[in-house]
Amino acid sequence: MTGPSPVDDDRGCLRLVLAVPLVLLTLTAVLCCWTALTIRPSGPWDDDAYAGIVLSCVLAIGAAGAVVAVCSLPSVRRITGWWWTGPAVLAGAIAAIRWATGG
Repeated sequence: MTGPSPVDDDRGCLRLVLAVPLVLLTLTAVLCCWTALTIRPSGPWDDDAYAGIVLSCVLAIGAAGAVVAVCSLPSVRRITGWWWTGPAVLAGAIAAIRWATGG
């Protein structure tokens, strides 16, 4: 048999299908991290701004965790590499630091 193995036949299409949720979750993590970094409270009394920072951080960390969870599935791990999680994990780490420092 000289053709490609059955395992390799659909990898291009499967990578594209698996890339959609990974890219969307990564963009969500990066956008929420950016929002958390750009919100500036007017003063110590600005509870709404602090709540916005916390919400953005929680959403960024959650989206990064979802990317790691999706990439840890065996069927996804066979097709995509762990480098797919890099940008989302970085955004989640930055958001965690922003949350920990309190704005």
